[in-house]
Amino acid sequence: MLEAGQPAPDFTLPDQDGNDVSLSQFRGQPVVVYFYPRDNTPGCTTQACDIRDQWAEFEAAGAAVLGISPDPVESHAKFRGKYDLPHTLLADPDKTVMEPWGAWGEKTLYGKKSVGVIRSTVLVDGDGNVAKVWKRVQAKKHAEQVLAALDTLGN
Repeated sequence: MLEAGQPAPDFTLPDQDGNDVSLSQFRGQPVVVYFYPRDNTPGCTTQACDIRDQWAEFEAAGAAVLGISPDPVESHAKFRGKYDLPHTLLADPDKTVMEPWGAWGEKTLYGKKSVGVIRSTVLVDGDGNVAKVWKRVQAKKHAEQVLAALDTLGN
């Protein structure tokens, strides 16, 4: 997982419409990059809808929000439309971003170990550096934690 203070590695992934989106295109503004396991599952839907429900606050902070999962573009398009999500969803089926960002690896659920997406979030500042990292986040109320951290960036 990335650590605060280090440069965030740039990436390019397709969004829910099939358009390439790069982290570097958001230089000059904070970016919330959150990793989630799967579209249309209870925890992931809760997390995405909490961001939606507080979207005005993310906009007021000048932040871009990028949700990344291994689901394909088509799944993201349906998920985004079904829940009227205002933020961008990116497809990383090969885990080319998840692995170096520390969002893919071993995890334990109900005492069983498995390999998969580690629900985590990285706040990148306007200079492209990691400002804050949340490892193994709780889906509910996470948007509030991110908004509080955005306030500390002074944007």
